[in-house]
Amino acid sequence: MYVITGATGALGRLAVESLLTRVPADQVRATGRRIEALEDLAVRGVDVRHADYTDPDSLRAAFAGATRVLFVSGSENGARLPQHRNVVDALVTAGGVELVAYTSILHAQTSDLVLAPEHAATERLLAEAGLPTVLLRNGWYVENFLGALPATIEHGMIGASGEGRFDAATRADFAEAAVATLTGGASAGDVLELGAPGFTRGELAAEIGRAAGRPVTYTDLPAADYAAALTGVGLPEEVAAMLADSDRGAAAGLLTVPGDDLARLLGRPAQPWAQVVEQAVRAALVTP
Repeated sequence: MYVITGATGALGRLAVESLLTRVPADQVRATGRRIEALEDLAVRGVDVRHADYTDPDSLRAAFAGATRVLFVSGSENGARLPQHRNVVDALVTAGGVELVAYTSILHAQTSDLVLAPEHAATERLLAEAGLPTVLLRNGWYVENFLGALPATIEHGMIGASGEGRFDAATRADFAEAAVATLTGGASAGDVLELGAPGFTRGELAAEIGRAAGRPVTYTDLPAADYAAALTGVGLPEEVAAMLADSDRGAAAGLLTVPGDDLARLLGRPAQPWAQVVEQAVRAALVTP
C-alpha cells in the first residue's frame, strides 16, 4: 500500500496522479485534511482517508497497513515540527513501513534559511525513529515565480537575490521524482538534492519579457527593502520576511544543486524553466 500525505495540496495531488500511472488504484491511499477534495479519487478506486498532522488518531488510521509513504512536509511555518513529530510517531506505530520519502529543503542540515531548521529537525526525527527514509531535498518551484505575471510584465520584477541562481523545477517534476523514489528509484538512506538547471532573477525577467514581446526589467533590492515592498502590496509580514530571506539565500548560493539527482530519478531532463515561463506568459496574456 502506497500512501501519499498532503494529497489535497498541489504537490501531493500531482504525486497521486503520477503514482496511478505506475500501480493499480487499489494499492494507492490518498490522505489529506479536506477529504471532500479527494472524492474523485475514491470514484477511481483510490483508498481515501482523512489525515491531519495535528490529529494523531487520524494519522494512525491513515498509515495502517502502509508499506511505502510519501511524507509531504507541512505548510505552516513555525508549526511544522510538532506536526511532523505526530507523523513520525504514527509511522512508527504503523509498523511494516518499508520506505518513507520526506520532502525536505535543499541543504537542510547546513542551510541558514529561516525555513531550514524545521526540515533539519524533521530529518533527525526520522533518523532517530529508525524509519527507512529517503530525503527528497526539493528546490524551489518554477511556478512560485509566475503567480503575478500581468503585474510583472507591466511593472517589472523586484527581488533581493542579486546574481544568485534558483535551480528550480516544476511541481509536476518534483512529484514524479517522489513517486519514482517510492517505486524503486531510490533506497533508504539516500539524500537527494533536487533541482534543475536554473536562472537568476535577471534571466527570468528577460525570459518573461521575451515571451511577452516587451522588455521586463529586474530591480535588485536589499532584503529588508524587498520585504517592505512585499508587505506594501498586502503580503503578511511573516510571509514577506520568508520570501526575502529566500532571495538572500539564493544570493548566497543556497538554492543551487550540486548534481543531477532530479534528472536521474525522472529518467529524463526536467522540463526547461524557459518553456514553463513561455507557457505561463501565453496563458496570462489571453486571460481576461
